[in-house]
Amino acid sequence: MAMRMDRRDDRASDLQEKIVSLNRVAKVVKGGRRFSFSALVVVGDGAGRVGAGLGKAGEVPDAIRKGVDDAKKHMITVPMVGTTIPHEVHYKLGAAKVLLKPAVPGTGVISGSSMRAVVEAAGIHDILTKSLGTDNPINVVRATIAALASMRTLRDVAAARGLDPERMVGRKRAAEMLGEGAHTPEVVSA
Repeated sequence: MAMRMDRRDDRASDLQEKIVSLNRVAKVVKGGRRFSFSALVVVGDGAGRVGAGLGKAGEVPDAIRKGVDDAKKHMITVPMVGTTIPHEVHYKLGAAKVLLKPAVPGTGVISGSSMRAVVEAAGIHDILTKSLGTDNPINVVRATIAALASMRTLRDVAAARGLDPERMVGRKRAAEMLGEGAHTPEVVSA
């Protein structure tokens, strides 16, 4: 009897996992201290899908496995123009403030460690980022994921307004912004 692979399992095997932070947590009880571990894991396919998850367990491998499972459940699709993002975004989530800017091809990923894990897992190759608020990796990763989820491409904005992208910004800029011509990232106002 031949087993047939499910499509979700096939896609799940292509995912790359990155451990952003691993913390040992101590709980003081009557007999002493009880130690457990929490792991922040970022999962992405390198082609526009990324997710982050937090796993907590008594052993490190179990915490990482739980984090990976949580990240796979909460994956988002990142809108991309070529190898970068469609527009600049400032995002605030709690105490975390993040800034993401598109960059010209060849720039690379200019980023701190927590944000770098998210954008590299998403498959973004040219981007400038800055964390302006807290340096807590959990909050920075959550804010980065939320910022990437909030972005929209020129096609999305044009469709929402019921217009053609060329009619909104002109033929030349539409070709540049949609990645069909010489690439110069522009800010798209919603």
